[in-house]
Amino acid sequence: MSHTELPVEKILSLLEEGPTRIAALTSDLSSAQLRMPPHGEAWSATDILAHLRSCADVWGQCIYAILVEKQPTLRAIHPSAWIKEKDYHTLEFEPSLQAYTAQRVELLTLLRSLSVAAWSRTATITGAGKPLVRTVKFYAEWLATHERSHYKQFKQLHQAFS
Repeated sequence: MSHTELPVEKILSLLEEGPTRIAALTSDLSSAQLRMPPHGEAWSATDILAHLRSCADVWGQCIYAILVEKQPTLRAIHPSAWIKEKDYHTLEFEPSLQAYTAQRVELLTLLRSLSVAAWSRTATITGAGKPLVRTVKFYAEWLATHERSHYKQFKQLHQAFS
């Protein structure tokens, strides 16, 4: 199955709408509901947001490194490993969402300032099998599309508690 790259404007649009969509789907949930999985092994809203923040940290750091260094070699960090070093799961949902939103504003400000050539800057990623070459655009698109896949979880939570 081939992957069709998204245009930069679509990536920016998806990244911009993420925090707003999450806020809309969680605004009427209580603090207890935000920490409660709707059923079985599902994640709570706090768990999903912690995961998304971890992904934003890891992949955002890759974007920054690619832009400030010339063709850096970066060691792959899996967001699930990164999250173990953070306290995102223990934070209250609303302050965590505010921090996530602020981080997103900073990332979008940076990405919107990039030239066409800057989107194509590369890094070599090691530590996850054979070395891979990744671009700024790859990480921005990965972040945007990965988040989109988690909106369904927020919708399910909203429906379960409504």
